[in-house]
Amino acid sequence: MTIIRWFVGALILFFEKTLVPKSIQRDAATQAKVDEETAKLTLYQFQSCPFCVKVRMNMKRQGLTIKTKDAKRSDEARGELLVGGGKLKVPCLKIENEAGETTWMYESSDIIAYLEGRFMGKQV
Repeated sequence: MTIIRWFVGALILFFEKTLVPKSIQRDAATQAKVDEETAKLTLYQFQSCPFCVKVRMNMKRQGLTIKTKDAKRSDEARGELLVGGGKLKVPCLKIENEAGETTWMYESSDIIAYLEGRFMGKQV
């Protein structure tokens, strides 16, 4: 079973690297504003999780630079996810707002809908 998981994980990562979506283009000022907003976001993920890959591909498509933390390989990231989000489940998007409040969003489809709603209107 370990060999099968390793092979499937390697296959998922191969397709993620070879099927890189084209990012939307924004003017420099708009992209700087988007980058400023994404600095308050962190994606907790496992590298070869297919749902995490789905979110990362969407981030690339939208031209978003969001910090990622691997909760499988990092004890620190795993601890942050458990304490903040309450469960070890990925993908999870940590959203910090202007007031300093933090929201933890699970489910790849919810994360993608949130990112598209927040950032897709900000393009040239």
